[in-house]
Amino acid sequence: MFPLLILLFIVVPLAELYVIIQVGQAIGALPTIGLLLLDSLLGSWLLRSQGRTVWRRFREALALGRPPARETIDGALVIFGGALMLAPGFITDAFGVVLLLPPTRAVVRRLLARNALRRLLGPLGTAGAFAGGAASRARTRQDYDVDATAREIDPPILPR
Repeated sequence: MFPLLILLFIVVPLAELYVIIQVGQAIGALPTIGLLLLDSLLGSWLLRSQGRTVWRRFREALALGRPPARETIDGALVIFGGALMLAPGFITDAFGVVLLLPPTRAVVRRLLARNALRRLLGPLGTAGAFAGGAASRARTRQDYDVDATAREIDPPILPR
């Protein structure tokens, strides 16, 4: 976790400054500032339009009685992408665009889902969990699992 924080709070801002300085030397200071402003405006427009689309799909999924898992992940990716686009810098803008555009957002969503599934299943991997049958269930059973049938009982009547 610590290396990730170092990357986020030290390396990324330094890389952003380096790229901004290089672009500024290549095209000039005012065009660079204008480009950064244009990136932020484009990011806010994309955030608004994609946010509305994701929100509409979220409400449709709820209306159909389907869990809005995909829509929830898309919503989080759109918010994160919008935040990256609003932050000044060209590197974060590139990652923000990837999260805001639907085709690339779908790729990121699949990668996140695959990574989450791998973490959730642990050493079994994806093949062991979906092999099906009693053999697969027996491999996933732990010592503390209990097979039982529950039945509802009436609460006892307590004297007053």
